[in-house]
Amino acid sequence: MPDHSVTLTTPRLVLRPLQAADAAALFAIFSDPQVMQYWNTPPWSSEVVAQDFIRAEQQAMHDGQRLTLAIVDRESAELIGKCLLFNYEPESRRAEIGFGIASSAWGKGYVQEAAGELLRHGFEALKLNRVEAEIDPTNSASGRALERLGFSQEGLLRQRWIIDGQVSDSALFGLLSEDWRSRHSQR
Repeated sequence: MPDHSVTLTTPRLVLRPLQAADAAALFAIFSDPQVMQYWNTPPWSSEVVAQDFIRAEQQAMHDGQRLTLAIVDRESAELIGKCLLFNYEPESRRAEIGFGIASSAWGKGYVQEAAGELLRHGFEALKLNRVEAEIDPTNSASGRALERLGFSQEGLLRQRWIIDGQVSDSALFGLLSEDWRSRHSQR
């Protein structure tokens, strides 16, 4: 996945690579049990987890394995979440998308704005053919967000994850470049 220094902007947001200084803000977001309710990992237990995450993501970006960007409010400069393209398969021109934002930012359209811009970058600049997403099927907010972005649910993997002793399924969503382009050429 080329260009590990990419910065994207939207009317309200800046999407930029994570920095060491983001650790406290990321920890505050991803230590929140409400935010992590549907993730495949438990809430982060310390700021060290955030620091390690940032270092690992920076290295993965440098190595071309994924694109992980902080979601920053343009007006306040507050980090409100992260979005990423990962599990990049260059030969198939395929990647997965993920996103997570602070519970205080829910319901304000930030996921649509950030993920929409990341998809634009993925399909136009990175020439992806397909983007996939995997969510807990009980996470109806993420399902609706993906559908508004143009994704279709394509399958269900039963009992895919066991997190803190809890078994959960995964709903699989997909979006093809041709569908994304068709949808955006109509605007």
